[in-house]
Amino acid sequence: MRVFAIADPHLSRVHPKPMSVFGPAWQGHPEAFFRGWREVVGPEDLVIVAGDISWAMRLSEAIPDLLDLAALPGKKVLLKGNHDYWWPSISRLRAVLPEGMYALQNDALVLEGVAVAGTRGWDYPPKTPEDEKIFAREVERLSLSLKALKGQPYRHLVLAFHFPPFGPGGEASPLLEMAAEAGASAIVYGHLHGADPERLPQAYRGIPLHLVAADALGFRPKLVLEG
Repeated sequence: MRVFAIADPHLSRVHPKPMSVFGPAWQGHPEAFFRGWREVVGPEDLVIVAGDISWAMRLSEAIPDLLDLAALPGKKVLLKGNHDYWWPSISRLRAVLPEGMYALQNDALVLEGVAVAGTRGWDYPPKTPEDEKIFAREVERLSLSLKALKGQPYRHLVLAFHFPPFGPGGEASPLLEMAAEAGASAIVYGHLHGADPERLPQAYRGIPLHLVAADALGFRPKLVLEG
């Protein structure tokens, strides 16, 4: 099983929101996203979708976008992004997810020897007292996610975030430190649009760091683990 990752699909079937207003990199969206996925992902693969999945505001409005994702090849693991306002309680979300689609929240998943854990994250370093509270909560959520793996055998661990787990100067956040201590094989994140991937940190303590924002990838999920 190969593991791919992509973030920020920003789908909007119910209330279409053209992404081309955010720059030429988004021309042809969302068709380019679906085409790029089909070009590289096979039915036996796993794809981590690291947040900002749908512009919907309610779960009922997001379901068509989730079904569009479900129709693509491979199994999918969803992570919440800062724009996923539609994301309800995890029990309610899991009750409507199609077969082969999983959502992470304060827990982890092991499939065919590959563990996937993570959390949304937040801007680092925090700028306000409220940001500090949110970031501390994300640290706790990552801790819960990793604890969920205790006693489960796996060969590889992929850590997923929506926000980058480092600061603007590349300084490691507590989330990145925890990911390294957990022995991650790869770390993926999205959220950054218009960034030059070559100017971002490429690894931390020997662990590859992958920017997987859809526009940065040309809408083709990135292979992060051969499995």
